[in-house]
Amino acid sequence: MAASLSVVPDAKPTPSDWRGWLQEYGPRLLLFARQQTRSHEDAEDVLQDAIVKLIGKINNNEFVGGTDAWMPYLYTTIRRLSIDLSRRDDRRKRREDTVGTDIEDDQSATFHPWFDSHSSDDETRAQLEEKLKELPEKFAEVIVMKIWGERTFAEIGDILGISQNTAASRYRYGLEALKKSLGGARRRGDLSI
Repeated sequence: MAASLSVVPDAKPTPSDWRGWLQEYGPRLLLFARQQTRSHEDAEDVLQDAIVKLIGKINNNEFVGGTDAWMPYLYTTIRRLSIDLSRRDDRRKRREDTVGTDIEDDQSATFHPWFDSHSSDDETRAQLEEKLKELPEKFAEVIVMKIWGERTFAEIGDILGISQNTAASRYRYGLEALKKSLGGARRRGDLSI
């Protein structure tokens, strides 16, 4: 199959051409990807992304060279994608470790359970938790991080990948929605806060 592709380098390969080419060269590329990544799953993902990039370039007539240039292109792309993936994973791990350490430090200094106080009984706590869970996730997560995580809006923005102002807006909108949803319970006397 591979020989037939190199005869017509300008022709776009058919699915059966790709299948034959991948059967021949896929294991080598996967082994290379495995050496570049931290897990077999990451290697498969990186290889797939590299092949998709190659196919896109070929379909858009942006790829220079025939089938002989596919392997060097894929090796280079796999390497670059692996480096990018590794950097993303490292950054995420550092953020998680930093947040985990901050939370542990905060919890060792002071412990603030969600709705646990002498003035709130189990029923009130259950209603508040239920209403918080009913909020859209983007509002609830900011409220939880701000109140119980004791994070600043800047920190919340960094964690969620949003601006500080967006975090503050979501907090305000979330509290307004929570207040409205709890308003009915207050009027009925089911909630005494």
